[in-house]
Amino acid sequence: QWVQALQLFREMAGSRVEKDTITFNAAVSVCEKGEQWVQALQLFREMAGSRVERNTITFNAVVSACGKGEQWMQAVQLFREMADSHVESDTIMYSAAVRACEQAQQW
Repeated sequence: QWVQALQLFREMAGSRVEKDTITFNAAVSVCEKGEQWVQALQLFREMAGSRVERNTITFNAVVSACGKGEQWMQAVQLFREMADSHVESDTIMYSAAVRACEQAQQW
């Protein structure tokens, strides 16, 4: 289902609907649930390039996606990037970062 969701998201470019934090977060979350960490990370980077605000939900979803893909170093880097961006972290973020390290057996 993530392929169809991303296709709809990409089709927004041809419409008058502007991509914003909410639509990007939905797309990143779909990738996370579909265990598509590369796609989630691409969308995350696209947000920055498009000057769309990345919030706690964005970071949580992309860190979780990286964790599911056993990309623990990327997850930890994103965790640090979140702090550098002055985006407030929460319990979900800490859990996602710890889980990413756990899944890759990085204690």
